Amino acid sequence: MSSPDSALPPQKPGAPEKPAPPQAHPSMAARPAGVTDPSRQAEPTHPALIGYIFWILGFTGAHRFYFGRPLTGILWFFTGGLLLIGWIVDLFLIPSMADVASRRYAPGRYDYSVAWLLQVFLGIFGIHRFYLGKIISGVVWLLTGGLFGLGYIYDMLTLNEQIEEANTAP
Repeated sequence: MSSPDSALPPQKPGAPEKPAPPQAHPSMAARPAGVTDPSRQAEPTHPALIGYIFWILGFTGAHRFYFGRPLTGILWFFTGGLLLIGWIVDLFLIPSMADVASRRYAPGRYDYSVAWLLQVFLGIFGIHRFYLGKIISGVVWLLTGGLFGLGYIYDMLTLNEQIEEANTAP
């Protein structure tokens, strides 16, 4: 019976042992640094152009919600984009926020930009829910004005995760 060390070349007597290099997980092999999934490189899930459109409404935090940053989106909403100073700074940060969001969220059947445009402008009527195939809750949103506005807020906080769940469902 051979040990796993028997496959290593013999060392010279008296030479210090060299520790084995750390083994990377096989799923991370041959990937560029900072890229978690090569299939997410082809087309961005969160284009910067849509981010700039939402940035125009940036003092409400819309662009931050779109890029998957709900906590700072809430902060932007209640502080007017941190008194408009953070809103102006975000003008320069949008490309990096778009890159991070595109690596973070899985692409698939449902387009994040379409769902977000529907949510921001028609979300109170549940149109984005119809788009995601959530017909029953879409009807509820339509009849109740987005659950009297509470459902609209909930969707602003969780829409990226809802889209990703729909995109990764079998």
